[in-house]
Amino acid sequence: MRILAVTTWLPTPGSPSTGAFVVRDAQAIAGLGHDVHLVHLVPPAQYAEGLAERDTIGGLAVTRVPMGTADPVQIARAGRVVRGLAEHADLVHTMAFSSLLPLAVRRPRAPWVHTEHWSGLTAPQTLPVSWQKALPVLKRLLARPDVATAVCDYLAAPIRAVRGAKLTTVVPCIVPVPDPVPPRPADDRRLRLVSIGGLIERKDPLLAVDTLAELLVRGHDARLTFVGQGPLEDEIRERARILDLTDRVRLTGSLDRDGVLDQLGRAHLFLGPTRGDNFFVSCAEALVAGRPVVVGSTGGQGEYIDPAVGQTVPTQSATAYADAVESVLERTRGLTAQQISDTVGQRFSVAAVAAGYQDAYDRAGRGRR
Repeated sequence: MRILAVTTWLPTPGSPSTGAFVVRDAQAIAGLGHDVHLVHLVPPAQYAEGLAERDTIGGLAVTRVPMGTADPVQIARAGRVVRGLAEHADLVHTMAFSSLLPLAVRRPRAPWVHTEHWSGLTAPQTLPVSWQKALPVLKRLLARPDVATAVCDYLAAPIRAVRGAKLTTVVPCIVPVPDPVPPRPADDRRLRLVSIGGLIERKDPLLAVDTLAELLVRGHDARLTFVGQGPLEDEIRERARILDLTDRVRLTGSLDRDGVLDQLGRAHLFLGPTRGDNFFVSCAEALVAGRPVVVGSTGGQGEYIDPAVGQTVPTQSATAYADAVESVLERTRGLTAQQISDTVGQRFSVAAVAAGYQDAYDRAGRGRR
């Protein structure tokens, strides 16, 4: 089939990690033998920086269309372009909520599948006030596609509330199991924690620093590494300085997959005190890499964490997280990295995700007929 995949999230030279999961999904779909053409609805400011209208990302053809999500004229113009391209497609696959906007008035003639990742649906309080006011109306766009997919049941719930009887299914993110799974560190005299993700308020990295301080008070020779970047970098360093932890807190910045896997391989435990996530990819990455996890309880991560190897924490306090870290380390003491990884296994493999999308395509096609 000819698949037109439309998204507002794709990597650019200035933001190479944005939408990397969209590329992985599209590559998995192409791996089934489909001809996948990506349409990137890109903010005009980025488009003006010299991005090519036609490009290739991850071996997939890309057409870039300038569109600001708050400009009705640009949205309408993008809609005409997308519908024109859709005339040559067997199926349209929109990815991310804002990619629905160009098709708000007129839908494509082809079967239509929509995939959602957006945390604004499950944590609307984190959105700008203008989006919070508009969300009740905008959410109705989710009812338009023939089939919708969400990365977890936690995110699927608000989508199903809008779509009613129309099919909403779960297709998770791709999180391949490393081969080989890195063995757990043999030296447990020093407790090495790793936290991976954006350094933003929703991820609560300052609480991770406070948790490190609490573990030190309890007698653990602990250290914490942050992998990622974001606006709280300076505040993290300042909190570490105030708590006299500067030599125990390290920020690596963003790393590629090999770099992330290297940091996981050095760590005893993944610490992610998130206030709210949908799938929480880095938590799943830690588990398939054979590392126990302690994370916030708000989100879809509880759907795949086996209590034998991880714990979700309902209270955002250093005491609660330190308690969980000690508990998880104790109950995983005799487990190998492979045993921890096997609690997730191949549930998030490329093949499993591709099969989920193929099922959505088949159902969308039957529904349209």
